[in-house]
Amino acid sequence: MTAVTAKIVDKALHLPREARAFLAEKLLESLDCEEAFPVSPAWMEEIHRRCQEIDEGTVKLIPAEEVFDDIDRELG
Repeated sequence: MTAVTAKIVDKALHLPREARAFLAEKLLESLDCEEAFPVSPAWMEEIHRRCQEIDEGTVKLIPAEEVFDDIDRELG
């Protein structure tokens, strides 16, 4: 790790929780794909709406393990 990277990481770790989450989201998004792919305006609007609901805490997130367990019980 370079000195610059270490300094960025140190500063990032001292950000408030919400800012760290936003930064982590943006960094992960940057790894998703090298080339941009077309997303329709309707889907982009839906993505932004859902992200806003998550950020505002107006929706209940369900852990993937719980979802998969529910599916296994229903199909089992």
